[in-house]
Amino acid sequence: METEKECVLLFAGTSEGRELAEYLSGLPLVTYISTATEYGMECVENIPNIRGVWGRMDEEAIGKFITEQKVDFVIDATHPYARIVTENIKKACFVHQTEYFRCLREESGGITREIYENIVSAGSVAEAVEYLKIQTGRIFIATGSKELKLYTAIENYKERCYARVLSTKEAVEESMALGFQGAHLIAMQGPFSKELNTAMLRHTDAKYFVTKESGKAGGFEEKLEAAKELGVTLVVIGRPAETGSSIEEVKQYIQNILKTKSRRVSPF
Repeated sequence: METEKECVLLFAGTSEGRELAEYLSGLPLVTYISTATEYGMECVENIPNIRGVWGRMDEEAIGKFITEQKVDFVIDATHPYARIVTENIKKACFVHQTEYFRCLREESGGITREIYENIVSAGSVAEAVEYLKIQTGRIFIATGSKELKLYTAIENYKERCYARVLSTKEAVEESMALGFQGAHLIAMQGPFSKELNTAMLRHTDAKYFVTKESGKAGGFEEKLEAAKELGVTLVVIGRPAETGSSIEEVKQYIQNILKTKSRRVSPF
């Protein structure tokens, strides 16, 4: 008699999420992939042997899905800055006694002035905005559309600021509603090469480049190199501190499940 397959729910939306989705597709598992947007689902829909679920889920919705689909374990490969999403996943797993495993994005090795003298570190987008409010010159924003509203506190932001957001209907409409339009709104999917970053900075005549510390997978090094080439000040939103495991450690964890069917407490 065939052993019942383990059921895994993977929260994706990052390059790590896609790599894990491809890895899971070749294993004897029932695999659900959850992405917040339809675009995110398009990035993984061609991967065989997975069941896609797109749309934002709060803690209650996640818990309901875990119960209804009899999910055995959950892998959280969401963006490092999606703190609320991660907290909802963790809480739902705790309440429903379902194993949770956090896949962390590889960091870039620390942000210091030794790397580039024109780096300004900020703990949040709000903190970066306070710094930019007292500066002069154009600003190239690459921190996404979710917190774009905060930049409207900058004087003459419609003229000074250029926003690069995902090429989704939701992101574009939200950005336009805030006043980011025409040449001041760039809708593209990254990560971007150093050359493309450089071209955009040069085209907008930006003096400040605002980005999150998105790691190698998020193209942070290419942003840094572009800023250095043009002498643009790089304003970096620091990554929230958290614990978890690398993508290779997550893969090994999955192999352990398949080999032994044993359970261990995963790090929260």
